[in-house]
Amino acid sequence: MTGPLSGVRVLDLSRILAGPWSTQTLADLGADVIKVERPGEGDDTRKFGPPWILDRESGKPIDAAYFAGCNRGKRSITVDFTQTEGQALLHRLAEISDIVVENYKVGGLAKYGLDYAKLSAINPRLIYCSITGFGQTGPYRNRPGYDFLIQGMGGLMSITGERDDQPGGGPQKAGVALADIVTGLYATSAILAALHSRHQSGQGQHLDISLFDSQVAVLHNQGMNWLIGGTVPKRSGNGHPNITPYQVFATRDGHIILAVGNDEQFLRFCAVADRADIARDLRFRTIADRNAHRDILLPILAEVMRSRHSDDWIEALEHNNVPCGPINSIDKVFADPQVRSRGMRLDLPHARAGHVPSIASPMRFSQTPIEYSLAPPMLGEHTGEVLADLLDIGAEEAAKLRAQGTI
Repeated sequence: MTGPLSGVRVLDLSRILAGPWSTQTLADLGADVIKVERPGEGDDTRKFGPPWILDRESGKPIDAAYFAGCNRGKRSITVDFTQTEGQALLHRLAEISDIVVENYKVGGLAKYGLDYAKLSAINPRLIYCSITGFGQTGPYRNRPGYDFLIQGMGGLMSITGERDDQPGGGPQKAGVALADIVTGLYATSAILAALHSRHQSGQGQHLDISLFDSQVAVLHNQGMNWLIGGTVPKRSGNGHPNITPYQVFATRDGHIILAVGNDEQFLRFCAVADRADIARDLRFRTIADRNAHRDILLPILAEVMRSRHSDDWIEALEHNNVPCGPINSIDKVFADPQVRSRGMRLDLPHARAGHVPSIASPMRFSQTPIEYSLAPPMLGEHTGEVLADLLDIGAEEAAKLRAQGTI
């Protein structure tokens, strides 16, 4: 490992998405991430298919694409920590680890001796990150948390989708599990901050990260619009509550995004559209003016945009530095020359599938580049290796543990 977190060890007790997204990020950064899974079962997302990773010889499913999307770069071991022997193994691993990440219910690991109090007593330098639906405190602390519920409870669905007075209006979730992914990224940021703090204090700490808190935090301008303006934000479809024009427009042959972020860009747009009259109209001179008169401006712009083909608009607007772009389907995203140039698609070697595609990290380092060496692991693929290398458990002892179902 040569990444910026080379030499850092993570004991990953998480599953599904928020926790694994965080630990995959840590793995990308060079940490040795040991993913602990149930013998014979593994992470639930291994079964979240189709589509599947297929065995190259038999053609049979190995794991779901969902699992592969958030478990790259990790070593998988199977340990039954409901057994005393399994708990002992994880205690030994925690003693030589820097970070533990878990996303069980509040207090759920205490009965197995895998809670922060127990593990920090074994290793006071341990950074222990708990990811839950609603956090370790508060009236909802014992509720289970799922991304869909959090998007609703955290306000995102109230501002996503078409306006209520338009066809198809009503609550709408995001197209990916955004609350889970954002929570995973916040967890990673907190872990890295705690690592820095440990360099100064020598002490680890317990991190309390919740999906609900994370979703509320990323309400950003919509949340601030309410806190300062006192008006409850509503769904506005592809429009923007603070900028006009900043939305999707129909063209002669499709749709494009027009994202005019300042007054100079608006003047350049009017020039490209050959509509100097719009530029001169005092109702549309500034962002505030255009927001105040959007109900007048947008129908005018809609008619203008329908006068040309999408490619014609994009070529002319880009040439004049007016932000715009197509609305790509996922296949077109990965065919895009910028995506290809940046190496956002990976192909990682896999013992049974031959290779597995993956989506690269967006982080780029000039001195400690990310190395992608491990495909998403098969269930328990590294159990023997980890126990031997880190705990000095030989073949005979491992066979005994395997026979009793501990590993």
